[in-house]
Formats: sequence, C-alpha cells, structure tokens
Amino acid sequence: MNRNALVALVAVLAVAAGTFGYLYYQERQQKTGIQIEMGNDGLSVETK
Repeated sequence: MNRNALVALVAVLAVAAGTFGYLYYQERQQKTGIQIEMGNDGLSVETK
C-alpha cells in the first residue's frame, strides 16, 4: 500500500470517529423527563 492510500485511510477513519462521537454526544444531550399528552384517547403520560 502506498503512502497516499494510507493517508486517505487515516483521514476516512478520523472522519468516521468524529461522526460517531458527535452522534453519541447528541444522543446523550436529549432531555429526560415526563411527557404529557392529551388526545382523543385520553391522557397519556410517558417518562423519558
């Protein structure tokens, strides 16, 4: 494998790691709590 291919591989792996890190961060930032909805079927309470 030549040097350019190795540099490209490292760049692709770095972008993938950054993307997965960002998605993990977004998942952890979702708010938790209680969601209350009132609809035709009545009152619905969910915990998140």
